[in-house]
Amino acid sequence: MTAHPDTRIGHVHLKVADLDRAITFYRDVLGLAVMQRFGTQAAFLSAGGYHHHIGLNTWHSKDGPRPDKRATGLYHTALLYPDRRTLAQALKTVLDAGVTLDGAADHGVSEAVYFTDPDGNGIELYRDRAPEDWPRDTEGNLAMVNARLDLDALLAEAD
Repeated sequence: MTAHPDTRIGHVHLKVADLDRAITFYRDVLGLAVMQRFGTQAAFLSAGGYHHHIGLNTWHSKDGPRPDKRATGLYHTALLYPDRRTLAQALKTVLDAGVTLDGAADHGVSEAVYFTDPDGNGIELYRDRAPEDWPRDTEGNLAMVNARLDLDALLAEAD
């Protein structure tokens, strides 16, 4: 059995140490709207009025330490932007908020920037290229790369 081709990852639920701090980050830095809050223990945020793309909770993690970078678990949550200009605007907002990037890459199929939230959860902001522009080898197989992303050129599109 294989997954239906229309299957998508609908949301991610993250354990956080401080709910208010996490809400502030995801709302004020990433621009997600709080859709619902369950007291001091959980909140659900989204883009475009969806019920939630990100769930945040302190059920098992209130006041907990940041996980070691070598620990197993979720590597990052990826937020897909519809085009390069929108990605550039999101990146500008992140940088204006004082967030330090952990990396940036041109993967051939996409352009991406990476950083962490206040709890050490990895975040990727990216945009896909059109499938007809994806790099392929001589046999037609996908040939993704990990090349340098020109952040200055990307940010120039934020205006």
